[in-house]
Amino acid sequence: MKSDVNSSVLQMNEETFKQLVTEVKETIAIVDLPEPAKRSFGVIDMWNIRRNARSAASMVRL
Repeated sequence: MKSDVNSSVLQMNEETFKQLVTEVKETIAIVDLPEPAKRSFGVIDMWNIRRNARSAASMVRL
């Protein structure tokens, strides 16, 4: 099996290194999206669950 190993040491100018590691101050746009209205579980929801429920006997007949 052939394997080539490259060294991970990189040589560069001190000035180039300083340019790369300088902190860049940027303004980040903040998008304020409206939160969706929280829906509460009410009497109508319970009524719909009960109305659409199937009994065990009806499931056997199908």
